[in-house]
Amino acid sequence: MQPATEAIAYGKLTDPELAQRISAGDKQAFELLMRRHNQILYRTARSILKDEAEAEDAVQEAYLLAYRGMSGFRGDAKLSTWLVRIVVNEAIARARRRKRGAEIIQLSGETQEDSEAAEGNMNETLPEQPEGAAQRAQTRRLLESKIDELPDAFRTVFVLRALQELSVEESAAALGIPEATVRSRFFRARGLLREALSKEIDLAYGDAFAFAGARCDRIVAGVMAKLEESGKP
Repeated sequence: MQPATEAIAYGKLTDPELAQRISAGDKQAFELLMRRHNQILYRTARSILKDEAEAEDAVQEAYLLAYRGMSGFRGDAKLSTWLVRIVVNEAIARARRRKRGAEIIQLSGETQEDSEAAEGNMNETLPEQPEGAAQRAQTRRLLESKIDELPDAFRTVFVLRALQELSVEESAAALGIPEATVRSRFFRARGLLREALSKEIDLAYGDAFAFAGARCDRIVAGVMAKLEESGKP
């Protein structure tokens, strides 16, 4: 089988078929598995650890654990759900080691806000505009920083539901919490995020279309230069 044909064939494998081949020692199937699920695992680990390098380490360790335990995958849940559970456990373990004596991340316990929330619809994102790449990058960094500030219990739920677009059922299965808790935490997380972003916008109002500094100096200098050229006192 030619490499291109082989790649296509591997790409058509279902999750159970991938798991079976990986259990048999097929490294190419394992590579396909990683490429298929890298984003959701990284985002999940990142939402817990709030550190890019450590999230990458957690994902790598989770994959190693998954590889060694692949024979135990029975297919009664989606493979992505099974993998998310592994990376959640690994990330929480790392967070515990990092936060000795500090408050430990709790994804399964109830929070005060859980009982106050109900789920709504997510706003659609605007289509990407090439000319606004720099502005979008700045917006993305702001959004990421505000997501990082969400309470631990809400942050991972938000990432799975909003960024990865997992269903309530899938998120609940991946995190091992009730569906009602996923709904309430997602609703509360969106509210907190909107509030934080709104404050940033309010603070930015005073800086909109700013005229001080270089722009002010440039216009004054331009007018004075034209006056001098015209010979008017």
